[in-house]
This record gives sequence, structure tokens and C-alpha cells, in this order.
Amino acid sequence: MHYRPPERSAHPKGSPTTTRTPVTSDKLPPLAGPFSPGVQSGSGPLFISGQVGQDPATGALVDGDVTVQAHQALRNLTAVLEAAGKSLDDVVRIGVYLTDMGDFAAMNEVYREHLSAPYPARTAIAVAALPLRAVVEFDAIAS
Repeated sequence: MHYRPPERSAHPKGSPTTTRTPVTSDKLPPLAGPFSPGVQSGSGPLFISGQVGQDPATGALVDGDVTVQAHQALRNLTAVLEAAGKSLDDVVRIGVYLTDMGDFAAMNEVYREHLSAPYPARTAIAVAALPLRAVVEFDAIAS
């Protein structure tokens, strides 16, 4: 007997099987690629793409260390939430990406200033590099 994979229906590019509603804001920097700042499917969770410390007015990375960049990245993340009628209180998970784990304590201080208990579930990961040579990036899921 040979394994036969289940048949799949073909969906042409641009015809997803679920509805994706993009979420964006004029309070965000210009996009650096083919993605949406946030996406919601129906009344399900809001998925927020990674946000770095880009200045919305210039699109350039803000000048400064992890503290300065983390504040701006979380302001950008908040702009996506607000565009969807949500706030940081609706966030259930956050991903943190750092190019130097030596910046972990400083990032945590900024994080505490923006979020409150009970804190979302979180992962902090060291990465080799981030867009625009940022030192920190946050992504999130909100309910």
C-alpha cells in the first residue's frame, strides 16, 4: 500500500481561504517590505508584525541605545493596537528580539514602563541582526 497525500484545493495567489484584514496607522513609519503592520482574521486575535524603533516622521531608526529604540518600538506597536481599537492591555503575547542579550535588563525597564501586570506571555531571543540595524524589535498578539 502506498501513501497518498490528501488532495488539496488549489487557491490562486491572492485568494486566501480566510479573510485577512490589514491594520495600519498614519502614526507608523513607512513599511520596509511586503507586509501589514497588523492582521486580524474576523473577530480573532490581532497579529502585530515586528516593530523596531523607526521614527514615523522620517522612517529612519531613532538615534540612541536600546532604551531609546525600545521606547519608540513600543510606541509603534501601540499605534497598531490603537488602529485596531485595542491597547497594550489587550496583548497576550510579545516576542522580543535583541542583538545583544547584554541589553536585556535595560529593555526590561522600558517594557515595565509600557506594560503592566499581569504581563503578557513573552519570549526574548538573541538574533544576529535586525532591520535598519536596530538593536531591539517587538512583535505581539492581542485578543
